[in-house]
Amino acid sequence: MRRPVALRLCAALATTAVAAATGTILSLPGASAAAGGATGYATQNGGTTGGAGGRTVRATTGTAIHQALCSRADSGTPIIIEVEGTINHANTAKVSGDSCNTAAGVIELKQISNVTIIGVGGGAVFDQVGIHIREARNIIIQNVTVRNVKKSGSPTSNGGDAIGMESGVRNVWVDHATLEASGGEPEGFDGLFDMKDDTQYVTLSYSVLRNSGRGGLVGSSESDRSNGFITYHHNLYENIDSRTPLLRGGIAHIYNNHYVRLNESGINSRAGARAKVDDNYFEDSKDVLGTFYTSEAGYWQVSGNIFDNVTWSGPGGETNPAGPDPRSNTTVSIPYPYSLDGASCVPGIVSRTAGAGKGLKVSDGGCSPQTPAPTPTTGPTSTPTPTTGPTQPGGTNLSLGAGADGSGKASGTSYGNVRDGDMGTYWSPSGSTGSISIKWDSPTAVSRINVREASGSAGGIRTWRVVNADTGAVLASGDGAGVITFPRTSLRKITFEITGSTGTPKVAEYETYAG
Repeated sequence: MRRPVALRLCAALATTAVAAATGTILSLPGASAAAGGATGYATQNGGTTGGAGGRTVRATTGTAIHQALCSRADSGTPIIIEVEGTINHANTAKVSGDSCNTAAGVIELKQISNVTIIGVGGGAVFDQVGIHIREARNIIIQNVTVRNVKKSGSPTSNGGDAIGMESGVRNVWVDHATLEASGGEPEGFDGLFDMKDDTQYVTLSYSVLRNSGRGGLVGSSESDRSNGFITYHHNLYENIDSRTPLLRGGIAHIYNNHYVRLNESGINSRAGARAKVDDNYFEDSKDVLGTFYTSEAGYWQVSGNIFDNVTWSGPGGETNPAGPDPRSNTTVSIPYPYSLDGASCVPGIVSRTAGAGKGLKVSDGGCSPQTPAPTPTTGPTSTPTPTTGPTQPGGTNLSLGAGADGSGKASGTSYGNVRDGDMGTYWSPSGSTGSISIKWDSPTAVSRINVREASGSAGGIRTWRVVNADTGAVLASGDGAGVITFPRTSLRKITFEITGSTGTPKVAEYETYAG
């Protein structure tokens, strides 16, 4: 029997680097960007470009990273933060500003968008300081090491996660990172790469995750099934007890990863999750795929994987391993192009490309490493083109007679007021943000909506998203109410989500049109 990871690992590394409280933040000429481009599900939902097109600054402390975020014109102004040196508790302080929401002892990417953090020069090490992504979108983290983040003991940071995402996070690409711990939960560590509470469109690529009790999860409980569309490729998972990853609901694409010494279980698909598992190499491990520690089943589609010295438990109770002869029990359609390396060469190509400090090398799709060209420095784009304005669309308003619901409503307002044809009634969210939906009993084609604000409240709605509530896909995003167009989509429910407002937003009518 294999001993728990806590008994096999050394004690956590002590923090040895001491730096000034503020460090440096240096504006650099030109605008560099993350090397290569986003892959996997991070390319969907409008894509992930981080801070491309924005100002480039250099930071040598955690405080300087926060200062860079807080120095922007607003929370969505693109910025590229080049990090060099060791980031630790001694040099990571809270910084205040209108464009940021930071905290001491953790790198806080909260309620912001369009940011790249990239390690440069001699490298970037986040020592016992985690990276927390919350209510954020379009984030790139590349070429960094995050190590020994604790949730108990001293010091603590980020709930014990090396990188953690939660609360409406969209479009994150983590690439060429090294995430490591020095034990499991008894030693104070938690997950290396965790996602929960409505986190979607994330890719983890060419990274190393090692020496931890928990690799990472998608969904914090069996009821947290709002996460998904996650890609894991060309990563090394080494000496991990479980969760490589743990999936609760949603869809994951897992390909060309090298798994070595998974001590208790590996890919744990449960609670209705569906995983496409292609051409991975599993080595010296136990129960590398299946549903474990729950009676709520998950599903998988498998092809091309190699199982080298893998042992399997017998099924029973809350243990449902996919092996010893893994077979597919679902199908998963992948919406983006990708090239598979043959599983037999995965250990070799991953060893030469994965992790921080590897020159950002990637596979050429033929098991040979190559250095990608820098990505263009243009700003983020989105395929749907929102068009707002006062023009009234032609055709039949499909909202009349349809259903309506939302995330909450202020006192004296009603969801139904937005589809009653009466500009004298309205819906308001219970706060400054919220969502309102139109829904039908059968699929309905929609390509245009008209959000009409109540009299006296014009201009109150600032930023918004239009979401296909059936799939979670973002159809359009922009500023200001009015007519919004997007590619014709068949759906049962369409949501208008207010993400920013001035005062109290009031939607008098939420009209929907087929064309």
